[in-house]
Amino acid sequence: MKPLNNICIRWLQGCLIFFVAGCSSQVKQKIVSPVDIEKSAFVHRAFNQIGEAKNLIKNGDIITRLGNDFTSQSLKKLNRRDETWSHCGIASFENDTLFVYHSLGGEWNPDEKIKRDLFEAFSEPFSNNGIGIYRFDISESVVKKIPLTASTFKNAGVSFDMDFNLQSDDKMYCAEFVCKVIEKASGKSLEFNHSFINKFEFIGVDDIFLHPQCRHVKTYLYK
Repeated sequence: MKPLNNICIRWLQGCLIFFVAGCSSQVKQKIVSPVDIEKSAFVHRAFNQIGEAKNLIKNGDIITRLGNDFTSQSLKKLNRRDETWSHCGIASFENDTLFVYHSLGGEWNPDEKIKRDLFEAFSEPFSNNGIGIYRFDISESVVKKIPLTASTFKNAGVSFDMDFNLQSDDKMYCAEFVCKVIEKASGKSLEFNHSFINKFEFIGVDDIFLHPQCRHVKTYLYK
């Protein structure tokens, strides 16, 4: 029969080898490359910018963004005067939570209904290059109606307009949605420029933020 002390020593040695091997494996898994560090720093900086932007936004503001995907880069070229932004929505504070109403289609929104996203989700830096804040110089009574009208359109089941047809009110693309919400909320006292490509008539994102009564508050480009 083997001495008990030898058995204990061998058992402890085996445990130690297993422990060292396990720790070594965990250390290897936690090695972070300079690229990973930079990506993490980029995301941290971007969400700090998003937090700063949130403190500037007021009810009824227009929030623009530029996606980093091919579709967004193509859509911004529809703008006839300023290609800075590819998408826009309407800011709405509800029970101290900031949402953005916007019309979106494609793989990001399979049911194609008007979206009501948390501001952080609308602005996230993983698929966007940055955001802009714009504000209309209008009466407070109209400002209050803008998010309420956006909510009404959403509750009515308005969906994304793949045909980009300005004549249909049951389907709207992003700039058309913002335009029609503001026109309705203002009783048509605010009207927007229409852009053209040959005979194709549409409302570009720049037709919203370049409106004479719309002023730029701040731009955040994620870096």
